[in-house]
Amino acid sequence: MKVLKFGGSSVGSPERIRGVKKIIELRKEPCVIVVSAFRGVTDDLMQLGEMASRRKEDFRNELEHLQKRHLDVIHYLVPDEKTETTVQAVEEMFRELSSLLEGVFLLQELSKRTLDHILSFGELLSAYIISQIVQEAVFTDIRYSIKTDDQFGNASVDFDLTNSLLKTEFHGLKKYAIVPGFIGSTRLNETTTLGRGGSDYTAAIIAAALNAEALEIWTDVDGFMTADPRKVEKAYAIEHLTYAEAIELSHFGAKVIYTPTLRPVYKKNIPVYVKNTFNPEAKGTLISNEPNGQGRSPIKGISSIDHVDLITLQGTAMVGVSGTSMRLFKALAEARVNVILITQASSEYSISFAVMPADSRKAEKAIKAEFHREMTQNGELKVAVENDMSIIAIVGEKMKNTPGISATLFRALGRNGINVVATAQVSSELNISVVIKNSSLKKALNVIHEGFFLSTYKELNLFLAGTGVVGKSLLRQLSAQQEKLMASHRLKLNLVGVANSRKMVIDKKGLHPGQVDYILENLGERSDIHEFCKTMVRLNLRNSVFIDCTGSSEVASVYPQLFDAFISVVAANKIACSGPYEQYRELKSRAQARNVRFFFETNVGAGLPVINTMNDLILSGDRILKLQ
Repeated sequence: MKVLKFGGSSVGSPERIRGVKKIIELRKEPCVIVVSAFRGVTDDLMQLGEMASRRKEDFRNELEHLQKRHLDVIHYLVPDEKTETTVQAVEEMFRELSSLLEGVFLLQELSKRTLDHILSFGELLSAYIISQIVQEAVFTDIRYSIKTDDQFGNASVDFDLTNSLLKTEFHGLKKYAIVPGFIGSTRLNETTTLGRGGSDYTAAIIAAALNAEALEIWTDVDGFMTADPRKVEKAYAIEHLTYAEAIELSHFGAKVIYTPTLRPVYKKNIPVYVKNTFNPEAKGTLISNEPNGQGRSPIKGISSIDHVDLITLQGTAMVGVSGTSMRLFKALAEARVNVILITQASSEYSISFAVMPADSRKAEKAIKAEFHREMTQNGELKVAVENDMSIIAIVGEKMKNTPGISATLFRALGRNGINVVATAQVSSELNISVVIKNSSLKKALNVIHEGFFLSTYKELNLFLAGTGVVGKSLLRQLSAQQEKLMASHRLKLNLVGVANSRKMVIDKKGLHPGQVDYILENLGERSDIHEFCKTMVRLNLRNSVFIDCTGSSEVASVYPQLFDAFISVVAANKIACSGPYEQYRELKSRAQARNVRFFFETNVGAGLPVINTMNDLILSGDRILKLQ
């Protein structure tokens, strides 16, 4: 027996449900099919409850629209001989839902218990309708087999009782059982919900109770990806993960699967397959206990949490004093603050931890209450909150005992001007996490991904100023040599921006070097080198290079601004380096301080380029006494 779970995106429309039906009916063995509510329905139900509690009579119209959406699916997909009975059953469910909402409307109160009952209708409706669409399928109201406590909104499962009831419920299953995810019930049969990711959790609970052959999570992506494809275009699907790797990636933002989902199947060593409903032929990701040594990178994936706050407790009152950490995290636990990441200085002078922004104020208040005496009387402790941060985690079993992982990570970030505010690593070496400014998140993910997964070639983003004789020659070379540069030097050049004295254009998707004149003339805007540079800085692209093919002092004046933004400069323009010596030294020093490249050449005497020759002599150990 297998357990399959289909999320809201997989059942978001009649066309998608037809695809789910096809996937299910290809199975020859008995299967339990767990489904989420139709896409967006859970949010709609939440909104209906809130509208009714605020006595907004429009909730009735919204309820009618929701009912029509479900009835439309029935008329579109359910066979004619089942349509009438299916419509009657669904209409009865909506009458029960309407009665609940009318009660909320009259009392102007929406308790967690009532809200759970309202939200349960999303999964109940979708499961029942799909059971009438799939051949040889039966509907099973799983609520009364998954027993929980009465913590409405995020109930905990009574596994001993639940496992026994599930074995009885599915004993002798002939073909397909369609069940609603996300919901359970108390011993008094009061409806509860299992919290975020509840449908995944339902599927895992059933798979573990039945000792299923496998659990399949069907979603809208090809599996776990090496990074978020919305931020890293070159991310690709990971073929195999261990449970530990999957849990780490899920904790740090990979939304493919909800972390608690893996606990029941992990204990039973049941393999989990993550598959794409819209691309069922794709291999997907296998999660199991067996480590897989294949793959060209020592890490499996990069995950991130977009918005966090970093809170730091620091001061001399912590040094050598036992129990400080206990007091801190006890206070946070009592305030129901979830801590995402922890790091502590070896000197014991400070402890930093990350929380979600919604918990930040609550955490700060709890800390100030717990350490009130140390903060006010002695002034030996203080708390600082840094907002708009992000966490990036690199994860992989092969990181253990592999030297150079941290060096690759921090070198990739440092070369692109991304400052690491905090870092954490556990002794298992399964995960290295860094905290950075949220504004640098996309750039950081790309440079890390390039460092670990795309090291077979280097990618540069070019910005060109000047389309005269030198500039046009460069563009011709770029157009003609792209393939050769990739083949011979593993170098990919992306021309992102071009500016001349009249017009400029920037497109982060790239410009064709052979079409620059046409693009400038037809798509360009009025040229302003300072705005051009501001856009370069704002785009914050990794491995950015500014190429100056002008003879303009105004263009040369922007070099310091570019160095400060960790953008390398290649200059055919002689003005910057043939002026006052102090100006030249300042440019060289600033480039070296930011660890960016500054390449230039100046002709002297009879037009001989001697700067590179001098550099080569000095680097080989010679000392130049005189030039003649």
